[in-house]
Amino acid sequence: MNASFQRVLFFPITKIIVGIVVPFSLFVVIQNFALKPLFYSIIQDKRIANPIIHCISFIVLLAAYYGLFRLYDKRKITELSLHHLHKEMFGGLFIGIFSISLSIFTLYLLGYYQAMSITTAHYPIEFFTVLVFAAIVEDLFHRGLIVRICENWLGTHVTLVIAMLVELQLHIYNPNTNFVSLILYLIWGFTGAMMFIYTKRIWLPFFFHLGWNFSQPFYGSNLSGVNDMGSIIQSRFNGPELLTGGVFGIENSIITLSLLLSIGIAFYYLAKREGKIVKRKLFKR
Repeated sequence: MNASFQRVLFFPITKIIVGIVVPFSLFVVIQNFALKPLFYSIIQDKRIANPIIHCISFIVLLAAYYGLFRLYDKRKITELSLHHLHKEMFGGLFIGIFSISLSIFTLYLLGYYQAMSITTAHYPIEFFTVLVFAAIVEDLFHRGLIVRICENWLGTHVTLVIAMLVELQLHIYNPNTNFVSLILYLIWGFTGAMMFIYTKRIWLPFFFHLGWNFSQPFYGSNLSGVNDMGSIIQSRFNGPELLTGGVFGIENSIITLSLLLSIGIAFYYLAKREGKIVKRKLFKR
């Protein structure tokens, strides 16, 4: 292979572009030209068909990423290792659910949150599978790909800045975004990146992400500015927007932001204590 071509092919930015385009293109083709035609033809109710399609798409995306980098890098795909899956699954779900629950409980004690009723009628399974798929897309390509490659290339601290800016770019056009939301995106980028940097696997940030996103509509809150993600607890938020999050949702509360930042700082401390902070010079002589 030509040396110049090889340098371009294995340049970090090239790897990021290829790592996003190839698996995602394969997923789009399979979903739209195989999965949807098949399942829509045998299952008339899309509320039943779509969750199945989402679950299979989840597997397709992971398999495409795994296969690509097995060929591309000729290495073990450690970021998808299942070695500590049970710990990272339960740990991530617990931290995500507990964080939102603690924010809701704080609002309840302050008199700013009231639960009206509980029913699953407003929360079809399709909503949950959408959350699962959305979380794996972001955590696979953002944490597993961009953060992983940038950390090996530029070091942890520069990568954290990049992760925060990527998160901001990904979500800046969410409905009802305001100044507090911009801070949320930056903090989320930092915390999600630190979870990956600490474990070197996508599972802890993925399950944290899933628990975090599931809990908000569970308690009747909007999710990232979206108000049609269903709910299990029908509730009422009544208080200062800085505390309740307003129409954006509970994650826009300064209570939740403080908890999210604390989690990120805790993982940074753990990573630093265990020697997992990578130091790289931007320019080598």
